[in-house]
Amino acid sequence: MIHRDRLVQAFCDLVRIDSPSGEEEAVAQELSRRLSALGFTVQRDAHGNVIASEAGDDPLLLSAHMDTVEPGRGVKPRMEGDRIVTDGATVLGGDCKAGIAAILEALESAREDRARRTPVQVVFTRGEEIGLVGAKNLDMSLIRANRGVVFDGNGPPSKVTIASPSYIGFDVEIKGRAAHAGAEPEKGISAIRIAAEIVAALPQGRLDPETTFNTGLISGGSVRNAVPERAAFSGEFRSRNAATLESLRRQVLDAFQEARRRHPQATVSERLYSDFEGYSLSKDHPMVQGLVKVLATLGMEAELTPSGGGTDGNILNRKGVQCVVVGMSTQEMHTTREFVPIPDLVATARFCQALLVHGL
Repeated sequence: MIHRDRLVQAFCDLVRIDSPSGEEEAVAQELSRRLSALGFTVQRDAHGNVIASEAGDDPLLLSAHMDTVEPGRGVKPRMEGDRIVTDGATVLGGDCKAGIAAILEALESAREDRARRTPVQVVFTRGEEIGLVGAKNLDMSLIRANRGVVFDGNGPPSKVTIASPSYIGFDVEIKGRAAHAGAEPEKGISAIRIAAEIVAALPQGRLDPETTFNTGLISGGSVRNAVPERAAFSGEFRSRNAATLESLRRQVLDAFQEARRRHPQATVSERLYSDFEGYSLSKDHPMVQGLVKVLATLGMEAELTPSGGGTDGNILNRKGVQCVVVGMSTQEMHTTREFVPIPDLVATARFCQALLVHGL
């Protein structure tokens, strides 16, 4: 049986351990200790991911990530009715420590109940929030599972992500020519103006139900009274439609080329890169139907939806571990308003234990 108070305490203990991306060692050591106490053989791969294994054929992978976003240092969780919140100075860290706590409680509860269950492997990754880097560097020679569930979605576990987009990021640097802005601006070439022209030519926001585009960072210049010689900006576009993604890639490159044509004495340099590739599972897929049935045993109705975000599930699916992403109870993630409804956290742990009993 899931122990509500123990689950809440474990979650609060975990969020008090600072683990911003790149600084996950303290929480990794704590999780290794807890998993070892549950009888798992715990290993760390070269990247620092935590992989916990037990005996048994055809294990089910349970996964979540250890890192949190900023501001995430000195988290002070507190109860507010049936919610766990912060003091408003930091994020809560429910993304993704609610998922971690639910997995740990499900394993502890299953051990106490002594119920027969499917064997599992547990993977807690580093650096998910900065580009899924832990999953990208996961040592697959340590992974025996070929199917799994990633606890990293917004909302309760009944929210099941069955599709996720592919992502292309871009970084652009522009070099113009500096000049005194008051005495001889004619001699200058404004890198900021060129950057603005390019950004204005690019789409922004939601382009269709499957596609988004965003220019998120821009910088440039050195002083107010000089024509800016340098500027830079970065952005991203993502889509669940491969043809749309390719069309946007060509549009972006055309915008850069047009800037070069209009400003031949300036230099426009760009880098486009794919951060992760999408996946899509039909509603009739055996993995999806398995989750639907497990949720039904708990009286929960599955909400099968696509997502505009990326998770470790994108990487694991590409690496041959067929995964579905489910909600982990967190709301308002990546903000200081983040909170975890305790009933949803309990439901997530109950769902995870039901997975252990019923399998997929």
